[in-house]
Amino acid sequence: MADKKLTGLTPEEGPEEKKPRLKPIVEGAETLSLGISMVVAVLIGVGIGLLLKKWTGIGWLLWVGVFIGLAAAFLNVFKAYSKQYKEFEKLAKDPRYQFNDTGKNDDEDDDAQKHY
Repeated sequence: MADKKLTGLTPEEGPEEKKPRLKPIVEGAETLSLGISMVVAVLIGVGIGLLLKKWTGIGWLLWVGVFIGLAAAFLNVFKAYSKQYKEFEKLAKDPRYQFNDTGKNDDEDDDAQKHY
């Protein structure tokens, strides 16, 4: 009885499972960081283009840098999409989210035929 009073658990219960508290925060930060990474990728590309233009004096190299930045931004979006798609596939295989079709139509009202 003293053990239960000290720990709050009976000997059969064992310690409580600790759920991760920071995991939802980290996942939310990853989602928010996608927009930031797109802007940063374009800005770095523009910076590369300006640097190439300044070094060489060729004006169209600025647009090469812009293209590099846009390509990096789209690559970031593709990576995030691929990661979310893999998570979706894991959920689709989870039995809790499986759709069990029993062959009955939900629109049919079979209550009149049942005898309780």
